[in-house]
Amino acid sequence: MIGSIAALGAGLAVLGVGLGIGKVGGQAMEAMARQPEAAGKIQTAMIIAAVFIEGAGMFGIVVSLLGLGN
Repeated sequence: MIGSIAALGAGLAVLGVGLGIGKVGGQAMEAMARQPEAAGKIQTAMIIAAVFIEGAGMFGIVVSLLGLGN
């Protein structure tokens, strides 16, 4: 039972990360299309935001898998 709850938590974390990075990437592409001269700054901010989202997702996965130890 605990294993399935941990797997569900890890799956939800991955789903959230995928949605978050997809939203950030899509909005960045839209912003670059509207203002091509700011593409460098937008891309840098997008990569930093994606790293933070990925880090939060990895934290969620690790926490859910640590629940298997109990």
